[in-house]
Amino acid sequence: MTSDRGSRFRWSKVVAFVLGLVPFAWLAYRFATDQLSVNPLDDITDETGTWTLRFILITLAITPLRDLTGWSRLSTYRRMAGLYAFFYGSLHFLAYLSFDKFFDWAEILPDLASRRFIVAGFAAWLLMLPLAITSPTFVTRWMGGKAWKRLHRAVYVVAILGVVHYLWLVKFDIQRPLIYGALVIALLGYRVWAWWKRRSVGTSAHAR
Repeated sequence: MTSDRGSRFRWSKVVAFVLGLVPFAWLAYRFATDQLSVNPLDDITDETGTWTLRFILITLAITPLRDLTGWSRLSTYRRMAGLYAFFYGSLHFLAYLSFDKFFDWAEILPDLASRRFIVAGFAAWLLMLPLAITSPTFVTRWMGGKAWKRLHRAVYVVAILGVVHYLWLVKFDIQRPLIYGALVIALLGYRVWAWWKRRSVGTSAHAR
């Protein structure tokens, strides 16, 4: 029975990995078959940016879902979701560097320092970089669990910067970034509530 459960769990991780690649594969297929809009390079930049934010939200949603369902193994998918967020974020950044600026650093560097939506997006990517680097299990063990957790709380800042980047980018049609922003607030708000609840319980137990 235990072996069967372990096998199903391994297969579920394979399925999750494949599903994470579906947006990339679908975008590549649409590009190859000329099914994107009249400005396909903008489509690629927009899609990769949107999926970055979606995977950040998935990463943040795993803890509340685990708490509500009691399924502790959900936590094992968080690392994969975070790595996919970095993957799509890197594609988004690469699309900007190549399609928009053609790797012209004389134009890129002033953008990274002055255009506020690019500053927010670049800051988010820079914060994701150490999270991706420290994601392997052996790095976690080397750092120690507490230090690793403290570092990976930077994902909260990444989520906020991602929404700000999106909001400043679109300027006028802000409905979608506001929806993502509301989801980020709800997911971070849950963590504040859970922390307050744990602290209240601990204070009550200590008082007894």
